[in-house]
Amino acid sequence: MIEDIKILEAVERYISGQMTPDERVYFEGLRKSNPEIDQMVVEHTFFLQQMNRFDEVRKIKSTLNETHIHLAEKGLIKSPRLRGKAKVVYLYNRYKRVASIAATIAGITALTISILVSSITPARQKTEIDYLRGEIKTIKKQNIDIKNETSRQAMEINNVKKDIYSDEKSRPVITYKTGGTGFLVDVKGYIVTNAHVVENAKNIAVQKSGEEDLSAAIVYKDIQRDIAILKITDKAYKTPASIPYAIKRSGGDIAEPIYTLGYPRTDIVYGEGYLSASTGFNGDTLSCQITVPANRGNSGSPILNRNGEIIGILNAKQNTAEGAVFAIHSKYIIDALAELHRDTTYRNVKTPTSSTLKGTDRMQQVKKISDYVYMVKVD
Repeated sequence: MIEDIKILEAVERYISGQMTPDERVYFEGLRKSNPEIDQMVVEHTFFLQQMNRFDEVRKIKSTLNETHIHLAEKGLIKSPRLRGKAKVVYLYNRYKRVASIAATIAGITALTISILVSSITPARQKTEIDYLRGEIKTIKKQNIDIKNETSRQAMEINNVKKDIYSDEKSRPVITYKTGGTGFLVDVKGYIVTNAHVVENAKNIAVQKSGEEDLSAAIVYKDIQRDIAILKITDKAYKTPASIPYAIKRSGGDIAEPIYTLGYPRTDIVYGEGYLSASTGFNGDTLSCQITVPANRGNSGSPILNRNGEIIGILNAKQNTAEGAVFAIHSKYIIDALAELHRDTTYRNVKTPTSSTLKGTDRMQQVKKISDYVYMVKVD
């Protein structure tokens, strides 16, 4: 909050020309490198312009009012006696049209500013953006042939599992229809995914390749930033010792090599590419553009750099342009976790601050990270 106030003060000094030449050069460089600060300068400039215009209208009204009263008092124009309540009624009747015009001007100005600001911070156009939530196809289990020894062993193993997890016998059968991907941010079972993946969810499960479903619940959701945090609530969840990757607040650099792991199918899929733009669709500052293979089910996949640091969450692609894929900036994951910490229930959530994957080759990184990436299944 304090940092935001300092930035706003710097923006006001920049607009009003109060910066020294050195400060101005530095600040202009900051505008070029940071789209959020550049956007703040433009929005604040529009706001000040609006206030100046409103002040000009107010001054015109005041001048007209004083001129009319002066002429009436000199007897140069006819008007009722301007005393007490009659004066108020007279002034209202006399200037209600002027006030109406001024209000109209102010309204038009506000509407114009709103349109201009909207054009600077574009809303996501669903007709051109395709969110990558996938559809889950129910696979019918084949009947086990008891005469086959391998099948008999499989049945016995399955029965042992049911005895271990006694609640599975009473667990209702749920048909999951849609899904995406998520990844652990805390060993206690906290998973980050996209908000649109769990939209209107009645039941949620997470699953690793070839393993059983684990029930989960939403503990945080930010629709605007398209981020959700889930908590694995299943007793069968086994807490890992640590998480090998970290979340990088500063994101990545253009042309930086990246890779992702996700569930566009029932087993985990690897994809690689590079960061192609620091902003998303139509200059959206919440996201960045990446060049990486992406299909339905990839929503919520982590985007990682060569050091095994998460720099974003894959969430959408542009259906009117080939290869234009978008990811939410990683700093919003950190912001979401900070919001979650405000609830005393989740103050013990601890996220990894450093990556243990630096210096290891890509194949080893993928092997280690795969254990922390889940398919998210929604009913």
